[in-house]
Amino acid sequence: MADQKVGTVSHYYNHLGVAIIEVEAPFSVGDTLKFVKHEEELFKQQVASIQVEHKQIVKAEKKMSVGIKVDKLVHENVEVFKVT
Repeated sequence: MADQKVGTVSHYYNHLGVAIIEVEAPFSVGDTLKFVKHEEELFKQQVASIQVEHKQIVKAEKKMSVGIKVDKLVHENVEVFKVT
């Protein structure tokens, strides 16, 4: 099964190591996400936590804007896929 696009990075807070993702399809804590720029995989990582307005949630739903801690620097417009 192909990986599913779940969103796009809209902002990255360098001092926090947090990416803001505009969610297009649901994903949850524990899922593995893949960050892709121009069809090149940057890195994969498991979701440890998801936050909305500084509150922890366990599942990101479509049309939400959520923050997740990322292991590496990402830029705006990087696509995010759930690894299946």
